[in-house]
Amino acid sequence: MKRCNTGVTFNHAYIKTVERTVELDRLIARAQERKRLLVFGPEGVGKTRLLKEFARMQPLALYIPQAKSPDEFLLSLVESLRIKLGARSLPSHTSTMSTSGLKATVDRALNVKPFLLLVDQLQGPSRVVVKILKDLGYYGRTPIFFAARSPHMEDIGALQALCYDKNDRLEMTNWPAEMALAFAHRNAERAELWASNLDAALQSIVQLSGGNPGSILGMLSMAGRAQYRVEDQIKFHVLYLDYRMGRR
Repeated sequence: MKRCNTGVTFNHAYIKTVERTVELDRLIARAQERKRLLVFGPEGVGKTRLLKEFARMQPLALYIPQAKSPDEFLLSLVESLRIKLGARSLPSHTSTMSTSGLKATVDRALNVKPFLLLVDQLQGPSRVVVKILKDLGYYGRTPIFFAARSPHMEDIGALQALCYDKNDRLEMTNWPAEMALAFAHRNAERAELWASNLDAALQSIVQLSGGNPGSILGMLSMAGRAQYRVEDQIKFHVLYLDYRMGRR
C-alpha cells in the first residue's frame, strides 16, 4: 500500500489490473507533490481510462469529461463537488448562476478539502476556460491533470504555458507488439471469442492496430459478428477495413 500526503491510500494490487502501472504511478507521484500534469497521446491509447481509474482510486479526485464552454465546465465541476461534499454543501440553484457566480461557488468549495481536478478531452479550450483553469490551479492550490491528444496549440491552446516543463507532461504511447498481443489474448478470452484462426487473427489485429489498445478492443468487439465470419474463421482483413471506415 502507498499513502498519499492527502490522506488517501492507494492500492497497488488494484493498479495492476488496469495494465498502466507506470502511468498510474506517475499520476500518484504528481498528486503527492500537488503538481499539475498533462497526459497526452493518440486517440484510443487509454487516456480517459487512466484518468477514470485514477479517479476511482482517489476519493478527492474530481473527474470532468469534455466540456467546451465555461458554464458547461463549471457546472460539471459543481456536480462533482456536490457528489464529494454532499448535496446540501453547494447551492441548489447553480444551473441559473452566471459564469462568475459559478466560479465563486467552485472557489469556495475547493477550499474545503485538498481536491485534485482531472480534466478530460481538452481540445482548443476557449480563453475563458483557460483562465478558469489557471485560476483554479493558482500556486498549486488545486492540482490539475489534463488529457489531450497532443501538447500543441490546437489541443491545449494557452495552457501550454502551464505544462512546458518535461516533468509536467506524460506521453502515453501504443504498446509494443508483445504487450499488445497479450492484451488482445486476455480480452478475447474475456469475451469468449473463438475461431479456428484466432491466433492469426489476433496477431493481425495487433499489427494493423499499431498496438493501440482502443483499436484492439474495437476490432475485438466486431470479431464475433456474422459478417466477419466464414464458418469458424474470422475475416480480419475485412473487419479492419470496416473499422478504419468507421463501420463499427
